[in-house]
Amino acid sequence: MPTSNVLESAAQQIPDGQVTRQILPVVGFTFVAYFSIGVPLALLPTYAHLQLGVSPTIAGLLVSLQYVATFASRPRAGRMADTQGPRQTVRYGLLCCAASGFFLLLAGLLRHLFWLCIGSLVLSRLLLGVGESMSSTGSTMWGIGRVGIERTSRVISWNGVATYLALAVGAPVGVLLGARWGFVGVGLLILLVGIISYVVATGMASTAPVKGNPTAVPLGKILLHVTPYGLALALGGMGFGIIGTFITLYFFHRGWQGAALSLTIYGLSFMGVRLVFPRVIERVGGFPVAIVSLVAEAAGLLLLAFGNTAGWAHAGCGLAGLGFSLVFPALAVEAAKAFPTSVRGSVLGVYTAFIDLSLFLSGPLAGTIIHLYGYQTAFLFIVGAVLLALALSIWLSISDKSSVAA
Repeated sequence: MPTSNVLESAAQQIPDGQVTRQILPVVGFTFVAYFSIGVPLALLPTYAHLQLGVSPTIAGLLVSLQYVATFASRPRAGRMADTQGPRQTVRYGLLCCAASGFFLLLAGLLRHLFWLCIGSLVLSRLLLGVGESMSSTGSTMWGIGRVGIERTSRVISWNGVATYLALAVGAPVGVLLGARWGFVGVGLLILLVGIISYVVATGMASTAPVKGNPTAVPLGKILLHVTPYGLALALGGMGFGIIGTFITLYFFHRGWQGAALSLTIYGLSFMGVRLVFPRVIERVGGFPVAIVSLVAEAAGLLLLAFGNTAGWAHAGCGLAGLGFSLVFPALAVEAAKAFPTSVRGSVLGVYTAFIDLSLFLSGPLAGTIIHLYGYQTAFLFIVGAVLLALALSIWLSISDKSSVAA
């Protein structure tokens, strides 16, 4: 019997204590993708503005190109996971990450040739965005294939832990490398990590294709069903968007110290909830978890809006991170219920695209409000977005119960 079939038949029989050991090897590829994102992230805006002489707007656009590529490629990455298999999708994604490192290295070598350098940076960002969507979506579906569909929320939760851990590790590594070797060193590291990870993924056993026709359900039908869940996710994700983008400037505006600590507290709270409560969605359901989580996130953002000390701001970031942590997996589980297992990758790809859109839009929206009305108004605006996500989640929960009763 092929190894892939063994993995499929054994997935349902894995003892609960061994689930994490089955998940971690594949979500490690998500870590690689987001490490590749985190390494150049702190270096790119300042390098583009100070070394290449482009405006801050153009420097920000170079960063945002990755999010655009990720958003555009998410649904196709999900469909690829359904039709070609999660392992193959991950391998393509890792190759894209490696290629992004190559073009980043090339940009460093061509730094004195402005347009060639800019062109290389654009290609690097676009490839990184595609690599992120393929690697993370493929890793999630690979993990689900290894441990069973009923443990979807746990796989998604570990995927999120890998994401934030990779960003936390990648940023300081990028600063250290960039200070000494610039984009040449950073690009070479991403290239090597991508190639090595590709070799590792190739040597790992794939999971068997899920029974059913992955193309039987059109992407348009999936988009129509998933959109309300995705909108709730996108609105809830704006809390992370404003904290990640503006908390440093907010602390500077208030004359406080410790902005970096707030980001650390947010990240630790986010990861801590997923580690401490790995099975809560399986036990009580996605909607109850999402509703409680969004209430906590809104409370944290209110602390940021009205707190008068850095300590209150730290507490607000911690509560917001604690709240948003389980929103993604909770709503993902509910969104996927209506579809056969054979298209779960497509569902996840479409659903995840909404958080990409949220992170892309929340910065400019909050920035405009800050410019016109100040930070408190911006935080209250995001609180309103999270409360809309809460209302939408409650409505979806009621609709779901009505459809079951019918």
